[in-house]
Parts: sequence; structure tokens; C-alpha cells
Amino acid sequence: MIGGIGQFGMVIYKNGHDAFFTKVTVMEKLKMHSPNLTQENIARIRELFPDCVTEGQGEGGQLRLAVDFDQLRQELSESIVEGPQERYHLNWPGKREALLTANAPIARTLRPCREESVYFDTTKNLFIEGDNLEALKLLQETYLGKVKMIYIDPPYNTGNDFIYEDDFAENAKEFLIRSNQKDEEGNRLIANTEANGRFHSDWLSMIYPRLRLARNLLRDDGLIFISIDDGEVHNLRKVLDEIFGEQNFVAVNVWKKSYGGGAKSKHVIVLHEYVMMYAKCKDNLGTIVLPPDDGVLKYYKFKDEKFNFRGPYRKQPLATNSMDERPNLRFPIKWRGLEIWPEKQWQWSKKRVDNALEQDELVFTQKKGGWTVDYKQYLKDEDGQIRGSKMFSICEGPYTQAGTGEINEMFGNGKIFSFPKPSKLIKHFVQITSSNDVILDFFAGSSPTAHAVMQLNAEDGGNRRFIMAQLPELCDEKSEAFKANYKNIAEISKERIRRSGKKILEGECHEGWKKDIGFRVLKIDSSNMTDVYYKPDAIEQGQLKLYSDNIKPDRKPEDLLFQVLLDWGVDLSLPIRKETIQGKTVFFVNEPPYDLVACFDTSVNEDLVKELARFEPLRVVFRDTGFVSDAVKINVEQIFKQLSPGTEVKSI
Repeated sequence: MIGGIGQFGMVIYKNGHDAFFTKVTVMEKLKMHSPNLTQENIARIRELFPDCVTEGQGEGGQLRLAVDFDQLRQELSESIVEGPQERYHLNWPGKREALLTANAPIARTLRPCREESVYFDTTKNLFIEGDNLEALKLLQETYLGKVKMIYIDPPYNTGNDFIYEDDFAENAKEFLIRSNQKDEEGNRLIANTEANGRFHSDWLSMIYPRLRLARNLLRDDGLIFISIDDGEVHNLRKVLDEIFGEQNFVAVNVWKKSYGGGAKSKHVIVLHEYVMMYAKCKDNLGTIVLPPDDGVLKYYKFKDEKFNFRGPYRKQPLATNSMDERPNLRFPIKWRGLEIWPEKQWQWSKKRVDNALEQDELVFTQKKGGWTVDYKQYLKDEDGQIRGSKMFSICEGPYTQAGTGEINEMFGNGKIFSFPKPSKLIKHFVQITSSNDVILDFFAGSSPTAHAVMQLNAEDGGNRRFIMAQLPELCDEKSEAFKANYKNIAEISKERIRRSGKKILEGECHEGWKKDIGFRVLKIDSSNMTDVYYKPDAIEQGQLKLYSDNIKPDRKPEDLLFQVLLDWGVDLSLPIRKETIQGKTVFFVNEPPYDLVACFDTSVNEDLVKELARFEPLRVVFRDTGFVSDAVKINVEQIFKQLSPGTEVKSI
């Protein structure tokens, strides 16, 4: 009797002229598609209300969770709002479809593009080219709860701009099927003119699913900043209240964007826009502070014996006339035999003043008619940290012209990209982050956010990382960008990062900065897996020979590696090293102990498996059809259990 592993984990046994099949335990496969957020949401409901979730039969007879909505309404009977009763909420045609779109899984992947990247092997920055809705879905597992700050500058819905055309009419199944194919729609952007009956609805349906997915990526102390104008600011705030919670609203920052004529209007001259600011959880924020800029630093011009630790100080009046009268704040300060009284009262209590006297943190100055008392406000606090200042909700510049000037300086033509945000405006907000934080912009445009992150790192020695996402929207053939040989917006965006990085290196840089001006280009594409990988029930027994390999023939090993990183939730910016071991290509992700070791070659034998096990990686993955024999494939997990029991073993 002989046996072997056939397609889909069937072992074929032959005894004489007879043959029979039996199932064996085979190596677990990676699912290779984005998570199904609907099922995850149902699982959360089950944690709160176990009796409200039941089991249902999905496509192909697979078991799936389903919500018993009648029972859930009963559980929430004291607060549920049913039927046509009036209630306060934002609704629009297409909202439910937009929610479905946000939750539907996609079978897409990110394919690395080394030739368009800068310092691919060492950089921590990412540039994702493709639809940002798909990008956000693909990042859900890897960057869940890891992003400190999101800044986006979405289309303003002026009637002339463009919005992303998501097909909200299709259900989850159709969305999944379409997302597993190459884009057959061509240009996926449409003009949203005011003649369209769904002018506001279409814009809301575009932004809603993207913001829902973006919130998942934020850390618990994370913040999102969104540039917007008068056209949708009212709707955007309502959407953000719903997604983030009204209690997590932080501020509407008013940005004075122009010093001249402003936006054209027959009624008023509009000189401002807005930057909406919401927190993932405002209770985790504390005071939002920014390091002092040059305009503030000029006031810190005095030194004393604490200079080496607390830096220079500025003098601030201890007396005040602005507070309500408090008898406990009116008392004499005894200094060098004198008794100095305030005109009205001091800002501090007597106990605090006595402590400041003891610490030599008061400054006495004789003036006509008496003495003034100032306290020393040091640049650094008692822990040696640079004193911050609260973020103001009004930004007086930098103006829009500065953004155009940056493009003109880098490209020699300010018309290459219209109305880019000034990188200094975005840097103002990025200053709330710390070294090693992740900053995301999924409406990258010309990538002023990437520019701002690199510039701030160069100034303070930080190691912040950026993730940019930009659709390769085609440039009009009559545009200055097209004439300059830029076919789409993504090409402009990548070139802007290259040029701004070089320019930053030419200037003065902090000695502690690692000078990471690179980025990995990852392009959204159809899955590396053939259709048989996702639809095994549709394959008839006679067709099995046609599907001996579940990987598309045009995909390279590094393509497979990045889809595995996505599926396993491994950081996409980790260093990757490629080695040849026993004639096979092996990828090592990160430093020992390796986060992942992968080999996608064929004819893998036990000797190679044993050698890889000795590295004791956290994870290892092989090609499902890559083993020299069925016996080797069966023994892989046993080998790792013996030599590296902590390693998780899977195949694709």
C-alpha cells in the first residue's frame, strides 16, 4: 500500500487496483485576505450579549455567526430607538451600503516595487500606491492600534473636484469577487457636480468607510487631523461624532490660509479653512503641547546656576490684577529685610512663594515707587523635558502660497500640483508626536505630510515613520504635470518625497537623526493566489490537475513574502534579508530572533527544514506545493516541534 498527499489535504492510498481517500491533518494555511470586519463586530456583540448571536450557514455550507436582532432589541429595550421615531442622527442615501463596504473583506495584496523605492532594505517609511479604501483594509491587522497620528486632506467636494467612486450597490460577495480581479473600470474617479442629486451623499459615502477603518489604526492616545473647507465641515463633524464619539472631539482648528484675496466669492472674501481634530480616546491625551518655536525661545534669555539642567529662563510677573480677590493671596514677601506687597495680590499661595524663595526662583527688581517680583519660568521642567505650549486652535499661516512655493522650488514649476498644503502647516500638527511614532496620510496628494515628518526628524533627531497612500489618479494630458512626464498623481507624490529628502539632507540636521529619507513602495494588486485558493468548493474532481499550484505564475517570491507579512500582521517596514541556503532562497525578516523566515522555493527537503528550525524564528512559512515529497511536508511540523517548539508553522 502506498500513499501521498493530493489536492486539498487528501491522502490517496492504493492497495492493488483499488484506491481510497482519507483526510490527514495538514499544515495550517494563511487566509491571504483582509479580515472580515462584520464577523469581528458580531464576535464583539457576542462577548456582551451571548444570547443575541447565533450560528448560521454561510455560502458553501460554512458556519458563520449571525445576530439575532429581535433578541438584541429586547436586550436594549430601555434605550433602543425603533421605527420612524424622531431622533438626532446623520443619515443619507447610501449610508448602509457605505458601512457594508467598510466591513467587507478584500482579496488584495501589496506588491513591493524596489525600482521606485528609496533605500528599500533599510527605510522604515512606506508609500502605498492604490485605492486608499483598500489600503486601509490591508493595514488593519498589521497596524491595528499602532498609529499615533493621522493627517488627511480629502477632496473638498466643491463641485469640480473628484471623489472616489466606490460601488456601493454591490453586496459583500460581489465586492470580494471584484476586489480579487484587476481593475476593469479604468478611471475610478468621477466628478461630483452640484447637478448630481446625491452631491453631499456621495461625498459622505466616500469618506465614511475610510474614517471608520482609519479609527481602528489609531493608538488609544492617537489623534486624527482632517483639513476641510466650508462645503462639508458641518457634515464632517457629524460623521466624526458618530465614528469617534462626540466626547472625543478636541478642536476645530481654524487655518488662515491666505493673506490676499482669498477664495472667490461674490459675498465675502474667504481667507480660512479648518482642520478638524479628534482623539481615539480623549481621556488618554493629557495636555496637548508643542515644543516652543523660535518666536517663543527668544524670551528665554536669562541664565542661572540651573542652566545646564533646566536651560535658560524667562521672567513672568508674580503679581496679578486679573483674578478675583482672594485674601489668602495678599501677603508680604520678606526678602533681605524688606516686606514687598503686591498692588492687588500674588498668583501663588504663601507656601508656594516660600518654596520658590528657598529654591532661588524669584527675581526682585527695584523700580520707581517700589519693587516688582517675577518668577523664573525655565525652558525645561523639573524632569529636564523641554517645556511645551498648548496648541492654539487658530493657525495664522503658513499660507497656501507657501505650499505652491515648495512645489515650485522642487520641480521648477509650481503648477505641477494644484493647491498643495504647506508642509510647515502639517509639521505644526506633527509636533505633537514623539520619536518612533507612526504618522499616516491616506490622501497623500503630493506628500507634504512625508516632507513634514522628515523635516521634523531632521530638526529634533526623531525617528518618526510615515505611511503614505495615494491613488494613481491619471494626470490630464493638458496639465503641466503630464507635460513634465508625470502620468499620475502617485508619481508626483513619490518624486516629491525623493526631492524633499535630498533637500533636507543638504541643510542642518540634528546629530541624532538616522537620516531616513527613504520609503518602500508597495502597490495594491490582485491577490497572489489563484481563484482556486479562495473557491475550492467550485473545483470539480476532474479539474484538480489544472490547479497543482495555487500561486499565480507572474508573482515573485518577494510578492509572496509581503502578502504573508500582511496576513500574519507583521510590520511591513522591518528589515528584510535574503540568503541562499542549500541552493534555496530564504527570507529573514528583522533581526534574531527573526519575526519570520520564509522559503517559497520548490523541492524543499528535510535537511533545509532542520536548518531553518535551528534559527528558532517566531514564524516560518513555506509554499504548500514546495516540498520534495509528501513525507517531508507531513514531517515539517514535527521537526519544528522538536527543534523550535515556539515557532508557528504555516503554508501558502
